[in-house]
Amino acid sequence: MNIALLAHDGKKELMVQFCIAYCGILASHDICATNTTGKLVSEATGLPVTLYLPCTQGGSQQIGARIAYNEIDLVLFFCDASGRENTRDVEALARLCDQHSIPFASNVATAEVLIQGLRRGDLDWRDIVNPKKK
Repeated sequence: MNIALLAHDGKKELMVQFCIAYCGILASHDICATNTTGKLVSEATGLPVTLYLPCTQGGSQQIGARIAYNEIDLVLFFCDASGRENTRDVEALARLCDQHSIPFASNVATAEVLIQGLRRGDLDWRDIVNPKKK
């Protein structure tokens, strides 16, 4: 599965800790992320991460394009609900995920449910929607 990781500045450390905790599950999937988040996750976990631009420079739009082409199977976007950061990128990605039936988590609680579902195979239906090229 192709998993996209994004996090507002105030949630980047939480994303890193989440990825450390679930490194064993994430290791068997392809991960992409916005630049800073991806670098932090890769450095902390050793996981290979395809990096896109930072969110502020178009990284969320790059991931949005992959969602629109149905190339992403799961999106974890840890949002800072305190209102300090722009939420338009979150809303746009959530809307795209809704349009393409892609599981989307905007907080660690929902991300945990999705990652456990991923481990159990509950999201294997995405392989039908987004078959892997051999």
